[in-house]
Amino acid sequence: MNVKEYMQQLGQAARKASRLLARADANQKNAALHAIADAIVREQDALLAANRQDLDAARQAGLDDAMLDRLTLNAKGVAAMADGLRQIAALPDPVGEIDEMSYRPSGIQVGKMRVPLGVVGIIYEARPNVTADAAGLCLKSGNATILRGGSEAFHSNQAIAACVHEGLAAAGLPAEAVQVLATTDRAAVGELIAMPEYVDVIVPRGGKGLIARISAEARVPVIKHLDGNCHVYIDDTANPDKAFNIAINAKTHRYGTCNTMETLLVHSAFAEFMLPRLAGAYWEKGVELRGCERTRAILGEQVKAATDEDWATEYLAPVLAVKVVKDMDEAIEHINHWGSHHTDAIVTEDYGRSRRFLREVDSASVMVNASTRFADGFEYGLGAEIGISTDKIHARGPVGLNGLTSQKWIVLGDGQIRQ
Repeated sequence: MNVKEYMQQLGQAARKASRLLARADANQKNAALHAIADAIVREQDALLAANRQDLDAARQAGLDDAMLDRLTLNAKGVAAMADGLRQIAALPDPVGEIDEMSYRPSGIQVGKMRVPLGVVGIIYEARPNVTADAAGLCLKSGNATILRGGSEAFHSNQAIAACVHEGLAAAGLPAEAVQVLATTDRAAVGELIAMPEYVDVIVPRGGKGLIARISAEARVPVIKHLDGNCHVYIDDTANPDKAFNIAINAKTHRYGTCNTMETLLVHSAFAEFMLPRLAGAYWEKGVELRGCERTRAILGEQVKAATDEDWATEYLAPVLAVKVVKDMDEAIEHINHWGSHHTDAIVTEDYGRSRRFLREVDSASVMVNASTRFADGFEYGLGAEIGISTDKIHARGPVGLNGLTSQKWIVLGDGQIRQ
């Protein structure tokens, strides 16, 4: 069977499964989620063995440290996958929710009902936990899903898929509700994004090149973000300890994630005091700094001169751009111009400035006195996320259960006809 025929078969099976899944009640879906979580915990050794196989191949292929970090699965990660599934099970089922009901002069009632999207195609790189997160979120929201993980995580993803199928069977749901591609052929991606008769939406998770390609070529609607160029702005009213802890955590907690800070902005009145303390901590952790002229004047030649490319770059590495700004106006202008509209934070003790920052920064997540690392579905109480969208239509920010549904109009009548 060639790739086109294989993908057509998967699409047909997914469409059929989506109709069965849309009829499943919350108890049945939750039973499947718990059964998948139990299987993941029980099969921890098998999952870690499969992941070691992928890591060995990735190292031989020369993948960089950021990719290896995203690919690595450990016992804590296995437990987190199971916990995420159980948290999804504990969330209210959005499917069938009815709101905004109102009577019209004709006597009819008009409102909206939340319904699944149908079939969700998800294309992602490296992170094997996405397989479990995506399966769980799509299952709870009543969507069938076709998952295409990166070739570097092939064995990990297949091992997780086996646990998913076990859980679906235990709950009496079709295995085709969650299908993980059994091929690493890149042509499969081209087929998946060009099957509007079977796939209702595509969610790409990966590098900027992958997402740009899918956005350009897809014949199916796409929920996407191109990159995570996130900022922290330290205002001159900031509490120094808060500012220090947030700025260090936002950059060094993990380097290879889309919610990691890539540019630090510091108010000019605070820079002489704050930057040396921060720089010492960054250098101790091996972070390379690239700064504006004022930053280099304060910290010395050890800081490389920043270019426009640095302001626009998502490093996903221990590299940080630093700029001293004269005030909050310049900080907001810099963020809106150079940022990727993902996640940006202000550290301030001024209530008015915090409110203004929330209003004027045009990003999917805007934070006050908190690390950008909190921009995550699990941390937002969504159980997990299918991705973080920087689009403005349909879903924005971490995409959880509601982001995988839409609303249709419903009308309740008692024999009314239009006059």
